[in-house]
Amino acid sequence: MQTLTSNWEVSALVRQWQRDGERIGFVPTMGNLHEGHLRLVKAARQNTDRVVVSIYVNPMQFGPREDFTNYPRTLESDLQKLTNLKVDLVFHPSDESMYPEGSAKSSYVEVSTQLTEGLEGAHRQHHFRGVATVVTKLFNIVSPDVAVFGEKDYQQLLVIQQLVKDLNYPIEIIGEPTIREGDGLALSSRNQYLSKQQRAIAPKLYDVLSETRERILMQNMDLTDLEQAAIMQLEQHGFAPDYVAIRNAVTLAEADNPTDLLVILAAARLGQTRLIDNLRV
Repeated sequence: MQTLTSNWEVSALVRQWQRDGERIGFVPTMGNLHEGHLRLVKAARQNTDRVVVSIYVNPMQFGPREDFTNYPRTLESDLQKLTNLKVDLVFHPSDESMYPEGSAKSSYVEVSTQLTEGLEGAHRQHHFRGVATVVTKLFNIVSPDVAVFGEKDYQQLLVIQQLVKDLNYPIEIIGEPTIREGDGLALSSRNQYLSKQQRAIAPKLYDVLSETRERILMQNMDLTDLEQAAIMQLEQHGFAPDYVAIRNAVTLAEADNPTDLLVILAAARLGQTRLIDNLRV
């Protein structure tokens, strides 16, 4: 496995592989890798000849009161896990190479407001601008044939799919299902912030989503009422919910009909830790 920090060296190596007729799979990450990330790498391996993983904590997608400084950085452990999976290349750029003039002065990419203004976009100002910008940069450097993202960040996955469509990237986007602990908690690097007591409560987020899905399938409650009921349940369990939203699973538009293809999305704080999750209906 090679580890490179130079944009140009990564581009040159990938171009050589492509000249040899090999398909390139790409998994962008912020490091602190867990089994959810490793499943994405395995999916990329199944669909391509070479796998590239980036490890970069992107300052542009963090708000001023978010955890950029404290976000867990575990490069040595990450590299060992990727070596075990026989990843071909790890791209670990510096801030200076990604944002030569600094992220605050960088050009940026914004995706359709229908996908980005609500939900996470409403609670994390300019978050998706940061995501779209760094992913565009990474796509330009790596030029993959396939890129794999997790469905846990469901809104982000739709944003990336729209970006690829709008900018005419010849890249296949694969969404991999959320990986969960045995008690239902979605794997996340931020789970390690939870205290022992909070960790025992955290799976209730998935339980509430599952119960909401069952009620939708029974079609015996208004969707708005179901959202409010889910918020109340989370509050009773000790969460501070940002939202519970039942949306069209393709467009994220507000759902009019319980028979549509739907997704339930939620974000809630437990102490200082913000958890997100979703469940398709």
